[in-house]
Amino acid sequence: MRGHTDIAAGGWVARLPASWLPYALLARLDRPIGAWLLFLPGLWSILLARAPWGKSVWLIAMFGAGSVLMRAAGCVINDMWDRDMDRRVTRTAGRPLASGALGMREAALFLAALLAASLLILIELDPLARILGVGSLALVVLYPLAKRVTWWPQLALGFTFGWGAPMGYAAAAGRIDAAALVLYAASIAWILGYDTIYAHQDREDDALIGVKSAARLLGERSRPFVAACYAAAILLLAAAGWMAGLSAWFLAGLAMPAALLAHQVVALDIHDPALCLRLFKLNREVGLAVAAAILIGQL
Repeated sequence: MRGHTDIAAGGWVARLPASWLPYALLARLDRPIGAWLLFLPGLWSILLARAPWGKSVWLIAMFGAGSVLMRAAGCVINDMWDRDMDRRVTRTAGRPLASGALGMREAALFLAALLAASLLILIELDPLARILGVGSLALVVLYPLAKRVTWWPQLALGFTFGWGAPMGYAAAAGRIDAAALVLYAASIAWILGYDTIYAHQDREDDALIGVKSAARLLGERSRPFVAACYAAAILLLAAAGWMAGLSAWFLAGLAMPAALLAHQVVALDIHDPALCLRLFKLNREVGLAVAAAILIGQL
């Protein structure tokens, strides 16, 4: 596992002015997968609520922009909490706060700007969605502490990254009902599975510095655990679709994300961090396939 990192300082971010690059890396703009994974439960819920198309498209755009901003804000908060730990972990040692490329003052000012921009989006949403959006800040701030106190920080991430499910439904429908709550549960199960895969990249370093994770706790038992999480996610998605009145085409459409999830379980090698990262990234396609299934289920 030595030498593995997911920082991608090349590509389009390498063309930014040198003074901007540390901020782009701090916000993980070099790795958009996190913004995608934050966005997808919100996309599902907006589609499931079946608001008029004009409103749905507008909300999808708002949630897309908000996901980029709030994922960036979450990364800043995470790195402010973890900067000392990050220096001792191979994958994260090059992050701007851990490496000293940025200081805490610069990070705090950047965080304030991200939250201000996010607020401009939030105030455009319906009152219930605004309340849920404000409530999400507690999850974002507290998530980095989870790895210090529990073996299940992946579950804490599930509650945080899955928050878009009830929030998107509230924005589109103006209410929260059983379908939205079951969709939230499906999101949590999905995230618990894929973040357990992701955590295997740091398993050895985490053991050295005392950081807790489901990957460390489960070890070689991770494959059946991830399989159970993904199976629960598909079953809960099916239940949410049924509660929302989707047609049988939705169930047929779930075959594609189910196959992609099964591939991750079969291919998983917890001793290959690069493979774990590739399997983790495949969840963007899983989430888009679920969105497509919801659309098909409206036929």
